[in-house]
Amino acid sequence: MYHEKFIVPAGEKISLADYDPAYTHHFKDESEANEKLQEDIKRLTRYQDVLFAGHCYSVLIVFQAMDAAGKDGTIKHVMSGLNPQGCQVYSFKAPSSEELSHDYLWRCVKSLPERGKIGVFNRSYYEEVIVVRVHREILERENLPPEIVDDKIWKRRFKEINNLEEHLSENGTLILKFFLNVSKKEQGRRLLDRLEKPEKNWKYSANDVRERAFWDDYMNAYESVFNHTSSETAPWYIVPADHKWFTRIAVADIIVDRIKHLDLKYPTVGASQLAEIEAAKKILRGEVGE
Repeated sequence: MYHEKFIVPAGEKISLADYDPAYTHHFKDESEANEKLQEDIKRLTRYQDVLFAGHCYSVLIVFQAMDAAGKDGTIKHVMSGLNPQGCQVYSFKAPSSEELSHDYLWRCVKSLPERGKIGVFNRSYYEEVIVVRVHREILERENLPPEIVDDKIWKRRFKEINNLEEHLSENGTLILKFFLNVSKKEQGRRLLDRLEKPEKNWKYSANDVRERAFWDDYMNAYESVFNHTSSETAPWYIVPADHKWFTRIAVADIIVDRIKHLDLKYPTVGASQLAEIEAAKKILRGEVGE
């Protein structure tokens, strides 16, 4: 599968420079790829139905990216066929005062998907080893004991995150982690588009442009995350994001492929329940005249 090249191998060191943000596989344009995307959406819809009925596994999908990389649009398009009753989407902004009064994993842990459901995190606990690492002054607002705010804090957090994801995986949660890899030039074009089109002005934040000055710091932080938290059970996928239409089909393909390997099946019923079903069928056929 073409998307295997997007995986960050567990235990290996990678460089983001080796991942092309403009890659589109063999697809030439959006119209050519759209048919495949619609097929994947239908397959995901079927898998969700079996997942919900089985009430055994859960799926956690994590999206991380720089601003304007296309997280919202990817979630909107790829998840468009899902039953809202079995899908939960959480967007994690700057933590509230209540959240800052707990450990940094708390707000995400309490939003994890239940068995049978798909949970989508638009940003996640990884912000704590990305944004907080780039802007270390944020640690001052987290009410941490002074002795743990040292140079080893990031390594400890990587270990804590790995432990959490291993625990979730061993208890039936399929974890899919996507980094939408947009180039700095393409991000600039999209931010400019927000400014030039009145109907998109609402998306603009002053931080969007200010944060571009820290681009290299962010790339270094992301590389460290990938190199320390991509595992066999919870790998990172670095998905090209300069072409939104390809990002969507790649993410959909990966989700469908990984859920397929869960080998989901509808629950079977025992002999006593089958007897009850036959009795109920007789009653209903008599009532409707069949």
